[in-house]
Amino acid sequence: MALAPSSFETSMDIDRNAPVIVAEEIRILAPPARVWDLLTEIDRWPDWNPDISTAVLGGAVAVGSTFRWTTAGLAIVSTIGEVVPGKRLAWSGDTHGIFGIHVWTLDPGDSTGRTTLVRTVESWSGEVVRQDPEALRGQLEAAITAWLGHLRSEAETLTPSTTHL
Repeated sequence: MALAPSSFETSMDIDRNAPVIVAEEIRILAPPARVWDLLTEIDRWPDWNPDISTAVLGGAVAVGSTFRWTTAGLAIVSTIGEVVPGKRLAWSGDTHGIFGIHVWTLDPGDSTGRTTLVRTVESWSGEVVRQDPEALRGQLEAAITAWLGHLRSEAETLTPSTTHL
Protein backbone atom coordinates (compact mmCIF):
# COMPACT_ATOMS: atom_id res chain seq x y z
CA MET A 1 0.00 0.00 0.00
CA ALA A 2 1.52 3.29 -1.08
CA LEU A 3 0.46 6.45 0.70
CA ALA A 4 1.27 9.90 -0.60
CA PRO A 5 1.83 12.00 2.56
CA SER A 6 1.00 15.28 0.83
CA SER A 7 -2.37 13.93 -0.26
CA PHE A 8 -4.17 13.57 3.09
CA GLU A 9 -7.41 15.37 3.80
CA THR A 10 -9.79 15.21 6.73
CA SER A 11 -12.99 16.81 5.53
CA MET A 12 -15.06 14.31 3.56
CA ASP A 13 -18.50 13.37 4.87
CA ILE A 14 -21.53 11.59 3.51
CA ASP A 15 -24.49 13.51 2.09
CA ARG A 16 -26.52 14.01 5.28
CA ASN A 17 -29.59 14.90 3.15
CA ALA A 18 -29.43 11.78 0.95
CA PRO A 19 -32.57 9.61 0.75
CA VAL A 20 -30.54 6.56 1.81
CA ILE A 21 -27.99 6.55 4.62
CA VAL A 22 -26.71 3.39 6.25
CA ALA A 23 -24.31 3.28 9.21
CA GLU A 24 -22.89 0.11 10.76
CA GLU A 25 -20.09 -0.81 13.10
CA ILE A 26 -18.25 -3.95 14.08
CA ARG A 27 -15.52 -4.90 16.54
CA ILE A 28 -12.72 -6.90 14.95
CA LEU A 29 -10.20 -8.99 16.88
CA ALA A 30 -7.23 -7.61 14.98
CA PRO A 31 -5.11 -4.47 15.40
CA PRO A 32 -6.13 -1.31 13.51
CA ALA A 33 -3.03 -1.53 11.29
CA ARG A 34 -4.16 -4.93 9.96
CA VAL A 35 -7.67 -3.65 9.23
CA TRP A 36 -6.28 -0.49 7.63
CA ASP A 37 -4.04 -2.55 5.35
CA LEU A 38 -7.01 -4.63 4.20
CA LEU A 39 -9.09 -1.53 3.41
CA THR A 40 -6.32 0.31 1.59
CA GLU A 41 -5.00 -2.64 -0.44
CA ILE A 42 -7.86 -2.00 -2.84
CA ASP A 43 -6.48 -4.26 -5.58
CA ARG A 44 -6.77 -7.18 -3.12
CA TRP A 45 -10.42 -6.65 -2.14
CA PRO A 46 -11.61 -9.48 -4.43
CA ASP A 47 -9.22 -11.86 -2.62
CA TRP A 48 -11.21 -11.65 0.61
CA ASN A 49 -14.57 -10.12 -0.32
CA PRO A 50 -16.48 -12.43 -2.67
CA ASP A 51 -19.02 -9.65 -3.36
CA ILE A 52 -16.34 -7.65 -5.20
CA SER A 53 -15.30 -9.22 -8.47
CA THR A 54 -12.71 -6.65 -9.58
CA ALA A 55 -10.87 -3.74 -7.96
CA VAL A 56 -8.03 -1.74 -9.48
CA LEU A 57 -6.48 1.34 -7.87
CA GLY A 58 -4.96 3.84 -10.29
CA GLY A 59 -2.02 5.07 -8.20
CA ALA A 60 -1.45 5.57 -4.50
CA VAL A 61 -4.06 5.63 -1.75
CA ALA A 62 -4.31 9.42 -1.85
CA VAL A 63 -6.91 12.14 -2.17
CA GLY A 64 -7.87 12.40 -5.83
CA SER A 65 -6.80 8.87 -6.79
CA THR A 66 -9.43 6.78 -8.52
CA PHE A 67 -10.20 3.11 -8.42
CA ARG A 68 -12.41 0.97 -10.62
CA TRP A 69 -14.31 -1.87 -9.05
CA THR A 70 -17.22 -4.17 -9.69
CA THR A 71 -19.70 -5.26 -7.05
CA ALA A 72 -23.14 -6.80 -7.48
CA GLY A 73 -22.58 -6.66 -11.22
CA LEU A 74 -22.17 -2.86 -11.14
CA ALA A 75 -19.02 -1.26 -12.50
CA ILE A 76 -18.07 1.75 -10.36
CA VAL A 77 -15.37 4.39 -10.63
CA SER A 78 -14.68 5.89 -7.21
CA THR A 79 -12.50 8.83 -6.20
CA ILE A 80 -10.73 8.91 -2.87
CA GLY A 81 -11.68 12.08 -1.00
CA GLU A 82 -10.05 11.57 2.39
CA VAL A 83 -7.11 9.65 3.80
CA VAL A 84 -6.14 9.84 7.45
CA PRO A 85 -3.60 7.01 7.73
CA GLY A 86 -4.75 4.25 10.03
CA LYS A 87 -7.94 6.14 10.94
CA ARG A 88 -10.21 7.27 8.08
CA LEU A 89 -10.73 6.47 4.43
CA ALA A 90 -13.50 7.93 2.28
CA TRP A 91 -14.47 7.89 -1.36
CA SER A 92 -17.31 8.78 -3.68
CA GLY A 93 -18.55 7.29 -6.90
CA ASP A 94 -21.56 6.80 -9.07
CA THR A 95 -23.17 4.06 -11.10
CA HIS A 96 -26.52 3.73 -12.84
CA GLY A 97 -27.92 6.94 -11.36
CA ILE A 98 -26.77 6.29 -7.79
CA PHE A 99 -24.18 8.65 -6.28
CA GLY A 100 -22.56 7.17 -3.20
CA ILE A 101 -20.22 8.50 -0.54
CA HIS A 102 -18.61 5.92 1.72
CA VAL A 103 -16.63 6.76 4.88
CA TRP A 104 -14.68 4.26 6.99
CA THR A 105 -13.38 5.11 10.48
CA LEU A 106 -11.07 2.86 12.52
CA ASP A 107 -10.49 3.23 16.25
CA PRO A 108 -8.67 1.02 18.73
CA GLY A 109 -11.24 -1.33 20.21
CA ASP A 110 -9.48 -1.60 23.57
CA SER A 111 -6.45 -0.31 25.47
CA THR A 112 -4.23 -3.17 24.25
CA GLY A 113 -4.43 -2.16 20.58
CA ARG A 114 -5.30 -5.72 19.60
CA THR A 115 -8.87 -4.98 18.49
CA THR A 116 -10.43 -2.46 16.16
CA LEU A 117 -13.79 -0.73 16.19
CA VAL A 118 -14.75 -0.23 12.56
CA ARG A 119 -17.47 2.27 11.77
CA THR A 120 -18.73 2.77 8.26
CA VAL A 121 -21.40 5.03 6.87
CA GLU A 122 -22.59 5.43 3.29
CA SER A 123 -25.07 7.73 1.61
CA TRP A 124 -26.83 7.19 -1.70
CA SER A 125 -28.51 9.95 -3.64
CA GLY A 126 -29.80 10.48 -7.16
CA GLU A 127 -33.05 10.12 -9.04
CA VAL A 128 -32.96 6.32 -8.98
CA VAL A 129 -32.62 6.41 -5.19
CA ARG A 130 -35.48 8.88 -4.76
CA GLN A 131 -37.76 6.54 -6.73
CA ASP A 132 -37.43 3.64 -4.27
CA PRO A 133 -35.34 4.54 -1.22
CA GLU A 134 -36.62 1.71 0.99
CA ALA A 135 -35.64 -1.05 -1.43
CA LEU A 136 -32.24 0.53 -2.02
CA ARG A 137 -31.68 1.04 1.71
CA GLY A 138 -32.25 -2.69 2.21
CA GLN A 139 -29.75 -3.50 -0.54
CA LEU A 140 -27.15 -1.16 0.93
CA GLU A 141 -27.66 -2.50 4.47
CA ALA A 142 -27.15 -6.05 3.23
CA ALA A 143 -24.05 -5.07 1.26
CA ILE A 144 -22.42 -3.19 4.15
CA THR A 145 -23.23 -5.94 6.65
CA ALA A 146 -21.68 -8.52 4.33
CA TRP A 147 -18.61 -6.35 3.67
CA LEU A 148 -18.02 -5.91 7.40
CA GLY A 149 -18.37 -9.66 7.91
CA HIS A 150 -15.83 -10.40 5.18
CA LEU A 151 -13.48 -7.76 6.58
CA ARG A 152 -13.73 -9.25 10.07
CA SER A 153 -13.18 -12.77 8.77
CA GLU A 154 -10.09 -11.80 6.81
CA ALA A 155 -8.62 -9.57 9.53
CA GLU A 156 -9.09 -12.22 12.19
CA THR A 157 -7.55 -14.95 10.06
CA LEU A 158 -4.10 -15.78 11.35
CA THR A 159 -1.38 -15.56 8.74
CA PRO A 160 2.11 -17.07 9.09
CA SER A 161 3.51 -13.63 9.95
CA THR A 162 1.02 -13.19 12.82
CA THR A 163 1.06 -16.72 14.21
CA HIS A 164 3.13 -17.09 17.37
CA LEU A 165 3.79 -20.61 18.63
